Amino acid sequence: MSNKTNILIIDDEAQIRKLLEITLETNGFQTMSATTGKEGITMAAMHPPHLIILDLGLPDIDGQEVLQKLREWYLDAIIILSVRNSEEDIISALDSGANDYLTKPFRTGELLARIRSLLRHAQNTNSQQILEFENLTIDLTSRTVKQNNEVLKLTATEYSLLTLLAKNEGKVLTHQFILKTIWGPGYAEQSQYLRVFVGQLRKKIETNHNKPTLILTESGIGYRFAEKSV
Repeated sequence: MSNKTNILIIDDEAQIRKLLEITLETNGFQTMSATTGKEGITMAAMHPPHLIILDLGLPDIDGQEVLQKLREWYLDAIIILSVRNSEEDIISALDSGANDYLTKPFRTGELLARIRSLLRHAQNTNSQQILEFENLTIDLTSRTVKQNNEVLKLTATEYSLLTLLAKNEGKVLTHQFILKTIWGPGYAEQSQYLRVFVGQLRKKIETNHNKPTLILTESGIGYRFAEKSV
């Protein structure tokens, strides 16, 4: 498997896709391409990229809707690349979770600079190796979890679930996003399955699992890990 940064291009215009593929691949990136919103969402779920470049004017689903659907579970960077240049479109996309917005025609040098900036930010965020919350310590290097300096015995799935939530402290992660990330796209609708594992994990890490202070429920949406106290 390649260790190159993988970028998904969702754009129905063949010339733009070709330009992006050539530009990105000659600069050391790996690319995947989709021509419709539905295809792009499926590819992102099956082979999650490090970054997505999304056009708004797609033939099947409006790009704003594609963006909203992706943000139900996809947390990495999304750059909008569109001919739409109204302030309303730009604000709407950013409010819906886009990390950046460039209008066509675009300068390839500027696009590459924006991509590198977003990837650097993601790398810095992921480089932290020890996470601390209340009396809980998660060492990502040794894959150990301690509560009051005592090592907790977690299953591999419980550890994956805990680290996913903790790395995204303060963010609401939807049921679908968590299920797809931990168990795969085939489990996207198994909310009851997730509820059982969250319950098991709470019993191990919460002082009082009936009144959790770490893994918080966002009713009807998903879960949020409490932010570190400053």
